[in-house]
Amino acid sequence: MFGGLASPNSSPHLRKSGSRPVIYDLGANEVENGADVGLLHSTEAHDFKGAILPISTATINPSPTLLWRFKVLLFFLWGFFCCKIGWDSVMRMSADKRDLFLYEAFLYYNPLLLATLMVWLWGVNLWFFALGSVNYAKIFDLDQNHLTHREIWKWATWMTIIVPTSMTSYLYLYSHGEVSYAASQPVLLYAAVVMVLIFPFDIFHLSSRFYFLRTLWRIVFPLKAISFSDFFLADILTSMAKVFSDLERSVCRMVHRQVATIAWLEADSVCGSHSIAIPLALVLPYLFRLNQCLRQYKDTGEKTALLNALKYSTAVPVIFLSALKYHVFPERWTNLYRPLWLMSAVVNSLYSFYWDLARDWDLSGFTRIFKFSKPHLFSHLLHGRRWVYFWVIGSNLVLRCTWTYKLSAHLRHNHLTVFTIASLEIFRRFQWIFFRIENEWNKMNFKTHVQLSAGDMPNEEEKLLHSNNHSV
Repeated sequence: MFGGLASPNSSPHLRKSGSRPVIYDLGANEVENGADVGLLHSTEAHDFKGAILPISTATINPSPTLLWRFKVLLFFLWGFFCCKIGWDSVMRMSADKRDLFLYEAFLYYNPLLLATLMVWLWGVNLWFFALGSVNYAKIFDLDQNHLTHREIWKWATWMTIIVPTSMTSYLYLYSHGEVSYAASQPVLLYAAVVMVLIFPFDIFHLSSRFYFLRTLWRIVFPLKAISFSDFFLADILTSMAKVFSDLERSVCRMVHRQVATIAWLEADSVCGSHSIAIPLALVLPYLFRLNQCLRQYKDTGEKTALLNALKYSTAVPVIFLSALKYHVFPERWTNLYRPLWLMSAVVNSLYSFYWDLARDWDLSGFTRIFKFSKPHLFSHLLHGRRWVYFWVIGSNLVLRCTWTYKLSAHLRHNHLTVFTIASLEIFRRFQWIFFRIENEWNKMNFKTHVQLSAGDMPNEEEKLLHSNNHSV
């Protein structure tokens, strides 16, 4: 009995550090000793559980690395099953119907796939800005609850899962004869996206959604002074003109109940290839940006705003001259309108390329790119490297020219080529953002430095005057 009692009490491993030692006398009253011994056992048992419980809990919870690997494994399994089901569904169709059906499915899901790519790349932009201590929240006048790059990537992950899943369901249901259920898939997806954006309750990052919708409203109706976030988002929308065009055609088919049908192939169809709404949807982002430049000239009187407006106006002939192919005789298109279309495309590409380098990026003096204040692998690879300039300038010129392919309505039938070019344009805009934000950040720092220097001058003059008065 004594050895069993003395061992737990004397062991420092079974008692919490800093606890008061239990003192008892075996020669005293046995009844009281029995009570003390019972209390001792209960106290030590409680302390023992408290010491062991955190260890067992830590062993049960998996590590973050293990959880991340498990999520990646699930993501790849989901992607494999989507590709397998989609491929089997397409192979069930006849060869003559397969291309038409894929083109239609591409039309419904292409806008959201391109938007998902833009969200992913925007998260990468914010990640680089965070590494470089670029205060993008100050540039865009964001509040304290703005989305970080990790939260942006979470949204992009859900978009990457939901959009292809809906597309796979569309392919599977249509190939198995469930046409009505297949037609409901893109309708439900678009309705869900709209509901998430306009949901008025404080979930799904209400402040960020409200900021985004308010900026869109200011772009469409530039009734106030243009802020940096207004024309920055409008510039991004010009790179997503294909999204506007496909959205118009998709919504048109949903309204006229032409989803999962080939009625849109008819020449007199309101949603067909000859519709005037297609070039109108393509030109909308450029008209929005044009109106912003005119509003900026009205507010500031800067002639640079008029030159910028002229740049966006050069996209209008490219779009409408291309659309004339469906409304004029072939000989007239070949002899007159196609040469005009080519000339307007060259003017638009070269003008936009010059503006990117000289105005948006301010590379006339070849300033250093990515002026990160913290040493990092990416900053070491990119900071002041000559190959970075060669790559960005060369790729920007090439992608500016190929972007004209997408703006041309008569070249849109090869949907895989158009999707590739639209994706490359989004990548070009992703590169453009780095230079544009860094240029704006440098301007803000320069203005702050000038203001501080100007604010110090009166103080020095006052000190000089006080010293002169004192000497007199």
